[in-house]
Amino acid sequence: MPVSLRNISPLSSYLPATPPPLIIAGPCSAESEEQVMATAVALKEIPEVAAFRCGLWKPRSRPEDFQGVGEKGLPWLQRVREETGLKTAVEVASPRHIEQCLKQGVDILWIGSRTVVNPFSVDEIAEALRGVDVPVFVKNPVNPDLLLWIGALERLNRQGIRKLAAVHRGFSVYGSKPYRNLPVWEIPLELRRLAPGLPVLIDPSHISGTRAMLPHVAQAAVDLSFDGLMIECHIEPAKALTDRKQQVTPQALAKLVRKLRIPVGKITGDDEMLHQWRKEVDLLDEEILHRLGQRMEIIAKIGKYKRNHEIELLQLERWSQVVEDRLKKGTARGLSRNFLMKLLNAIHEEALRVQRTNT
Repeated sequence: MPVSLRNISPLSSYLPATPPPLIIAGPCSAESEEQVMATAVALKEIPEVAAFRCGLWKPRSRPEDFQGVGEKGLPWLQRVREETGLKTAVEVASPRHIEQCLKQGVDILWIGSRTVVNPFSVDEIAEALRGVDVPVFVKNPVNPDLLLWIGALERLNRQGIRKLAAVHRGFSVYGSKPYRNLPVWEIPLELRRLAPGLPVLIDPSHISGTRAMLPHVAQAAVDLSFDGLMIECHIEPAKALTDRKQQVTPQALAKLVRKLRIPVGKITGDDEMLHQWRKEVDLLDEEILHRLGQRMEIIAKIGKYKRNHEIELLQLERWSQVVEDRLKKGTARGLSRNFLMKLLNAIHEEALRVQRTNT
């Protein structure tokens, strides 16, 4: 599938050089000038932080939720830039937002997941940005749709945006626990393969949903050699008006960064591709184990239901149907029948054990 992105600028052309990993950090929402400045001043002390991010207009699910301070917060970001030297980044969802941000000299704009799902909205934003030399980051759509993500990037690129980057924040998928948004790493990896000159950053805050998961996701992003991290950071996360569970203090962010294992060298030639494939296999194995765990949780419920209704644990007719269906689907994907039978029997044996345990 050809991707028509032309003359994309590297991050180094508009973001300061920092020690790896490059980080864009700041609160989910700007709440007050004091909160914004206190967070920014603390983040300035972390060498890896290249830019300060915050939300001024917040697209919320319910109208009574805090929806941001709006243009009132733009002078606060101007002060951040003047007093800390950090670049500033703001989410925009309309031409009006863009106009206000450009007047105040915001350095980076980003388009959020809820906006990316609507090509009409992206067209309006792209038209408003025609001829403007400003970096634009595009988050993935809320649903796992690579073509929709690529389409948003292409719309902006066709209007002359060269300082373009993608931000992967995971996908809203039912049963995504322990993540808030399922990473589905193969999608940003495929985007990077199709558009090799496009910078791709990872938003571990929205993928994780909790502070506890943040180091794991951040390390996965670093292991896969993505171009940077966008992390939500608040001076007092417990008092945050939005996304308080996934935000960290600047001090916690500094500690997280110190613990990341950063690759010190770069493999060249065929070995580099082999290394990349192995990383992808590791992530896929993690996803398989996650899904198997979810499967056994449902099996436990089935076992309890059978006990309450005095139904035999082993249902041979159902098992025969499952085997026939999985063999057909598995062999169509190039898997051998022998392997599939061993796998299905192992899964079935574990399912029976789980049902016996819960009866």
